[in-house]
Amino acid sequence: MATALWVRVIRHHRTAEQLTRPCTREDPEDALAEACHALDLSRPLWLEKNEREWREFGQTRFLPDAFMERVDFDRLEIEFIDPDAKKRRSPDPRNA
Repeated sequence: MATALWVRVIRHHRTAEQLTRPCTREDPEDALAEACHALDLSRPLWLEKNEREWREFGQTRFLPDAFMERVDFDRLEIEFIDPDAKKRRSPDPRNA
């Protein structure tokens, strides 16, 4: 399975719509543009906050004020999915 961008539209604390698009960790913006087109949304503004969250965590979220047009959801969340990535475990002994 290839790496992908998982896009979720969150409305009232629930996933209203979701889809995945092929993506690389280094360049998520093309996959985001494609996903927004498929969801009939304008493309959100990609700010330094989003860049930092993407670099550190492989995910970020966009609130309605990140869109030039009015949207009817609470947030848009994106997350990088790499099925071949090594699963990280917490060093906490309670999780053994």
